[in-house]
Parts: sequence; structure tokens; C-alpha cells
Amino acid sequence: MSLLPVRRRVAVVGTGAVVADSHLPALRAHTDRTELVAAVDVDPDRLDAFRELAGGRVAGYASVEVMLDAVRPDLVLIGTPPSLHREQTVASLRAGAWALCEKPLCLSLAEYDEIAAAEEASGAYASVIFQHRYGSGSVHARELIASGALGTPLVAHCQTTWHRDAAYYAVPWRGRWATEGGGPTMGHGIHQYDLLLHLLGPWEEIRAMAGRLVHDTESEDVSTALVRFRGGALATVVNSVLSPDEVSRVRVDCADATVELTHLYGHRNDDWSYTPARHVPAARAAAWRTPPHDVPSSHTAQLGALLDAYDAGVRPPGSGQEARDTLEFAAALYKSAFTGRPVRAGEIAAGDPFHTAMHGGHPDWAPKEHA
Repeated sequence: MSLLPVRRRVAVVGTGAVVADSHLPALRAHTDRTELVAAVDVDPDRLDAFRELAGGRVAGYASVEVMLDAVRPDLVLIGTPPSLHREQTVASLRAGAWALCEKPLCLSLAEYDEIAAAEEASGAYASVIFQHRYGSGSVHARELIASGALGTPLVAHCQTTWHRDAAYYAVPWRGRWATEGGGPTMGHGIHQYDLLLHLLGPWEEIRAMAGRLVHDTESEDVSTALVRFRGGALATVVNSVLSPDEVSRVRVDCADATVELTHLYGHRNDDWSYTPARHVPAARAAAWRTPPHDVPSSHTAQLGALLDAYDAGVRPPGSGQEARDTLEFAAALYKSAFTGRPVRAGEIAAGDPFHTAMHGGHPDWAPKEHA
């Protein structure tokens, strides 16, 4: 006799586009394992529209705290503007709920420390949405690289060249350190370099530059970096919102093959390619073909991985050190760009101004009240 899977009671915080277009379909794909019981939004009209879209009996609330006290959900999905993430994640953890939050999980390493402390005190976990890790193509590529099947990773390129116009930055919270945490380094390219870190493992040193070339924002609109990984590979990272021809790309040149992903906002198996080196026999290269099942990178795939961890009672992927490592990479990129010197992994600790804020209080970059 087979047992039916446990259905987790889920609440969503924020009912805008990312929740309606990504989180809600993910929940619907896992209806045997989840039940949407509550939604929170400060905009009553938007909340009502979402509740109608969600169907069923989804309770509506204007306050996270009131919802957590009344509903006691197992899992909270957070899709609000970035400045609210740390507070809402910590509140969820303190109520005993696991949290799955849109990127960035928080705006600084100091804020991450608060989340880690709340995890420790509650026994619950907080994960950040980095859905590109969970497509079957990226799972397959990581397994090949980690196993050594492609040879030693040597050279890599990570590119997020997107385009955002002035209307995009007219939204009050965008382009400001206090509300978005940074520019394309934090809000756009973070998905691609998170995947790069997932594929190549720990980095050792970063040298970076950043510019405010077009937009009237506090933060940058383009950044570039050179990165040395612990395994010896060298990589370039480009994050831009100034690029008319938009593309997202990750390429890793190993000793025996080049693996490349080219997409925009999400990938499938066909977006990955493997080019063998000239010395590689065809039979060996044939074994690198993409897996038979095509799982797109998506909130659906990541939610499934989190539910698996919940059922097993273990820390979910995209949480803990994994989440911190990606945030530390962003902080190190900013520190290198703004100070003009290389930054090594692990050097940004409590007391470092870049631990407290991504702008590090730099006079050319910090808001006037911090400069």
C-alpha cells in the first residue's frame, strides 16, 4: 500500500508578476504536495485579483505577521521588492515556516547573518530562488564537470547582457542601494554567476570594475570582473542593462570539451552544447549528450527540490552556505570595483564596510547620507 505524499500548507507574500507568473504555476505543478492557503499584499486590489486567479479558498492578509500568526504555514514563498526580503524571511523562520525567497535573499552579508541566526534558532530553513541550477541541462553539465568527464576546467565566461530603459528605473525602489541592494550585479547577472559558481565551485580572487554609464541611478548599470577559481580556472563575468542584443550565456572550456549555455531568461536541454576537443574520440563525446528527460530551469523545478528536502528533513538546496557564497561573490565584486584592488574569498567579515552594505560607504557610490 503506497502512501500519498504530505501536502505542505503554503503562503505567498507579494502577489505581483513574479508570484502570479512563476510561483503560482510552480504550486499548481505540485498540487499533490502543496496547498496554497494564504496570500499577503499591501495592495488590496492586487491581492483580490491574485486570490481570484489562484482559485479555491485562499485567505488574504495585508500583514505578514498577522498571516503567520493566523495560518501557521509550513512554507512561505516571498516575491516582494528586495528591501523586504530579510525582514519577511526572518519573520517566517521565527514562525517555524521554511522560506523560499526571490533573489537577492537579502541586501548584505550582515543581513544574511540575521537570517542564519533565525535558521539556527528555529530549525527552519531559508532558500533563495536561483532556478537556473535546477534545469536538467545544468544538472547534467555539473555532473560532467565535477566527475572530470570533460577534463579540467580552464577558462570560463559568464555573460548577462540585458537592456533596461528609463521607464524600468522609474519604479521607485529600482536603482537604489537601500531598496534593491545594487544594480545588474545584484538584480540581473546574479542568476548567471550563481550558475557559474554552481558549475565551477569555490572562487579565490576577483578583480572588478563598475560604471554608471547611462542611467541616473545610485548603483551601477554595468560591471565586469576577472575571477580565479580554487581549481585554477580563470573566468570573466559581465553584468549589463545597457545591451540592445540581450543574451544570457555561460561557457566553460575544459581540457577535453567546451560546454556552453545560451539563453535569455530560462533554459532547456537544447540550449546547452558540448564541443569536444580534437583529440576526443567520437564515442566518448557521444556520452555527453543531454539527458533524455527535459526539465526546464524554473521555479517549478526548484520548488520540487525544496519539497524533497522538506520531506527528508534536511537542509534544502539554495540555502545556507550556497546562498551565502553567491551573496559574498556580489559583495566582493563591488568591493573590488569600488576600491580598485583584488578581493579574496573570505576577506569581507564583520567590521568591513562591504559586509554592511554593497556600496561599502564609498564616497563615489554610497547614498549621500552614507558617503
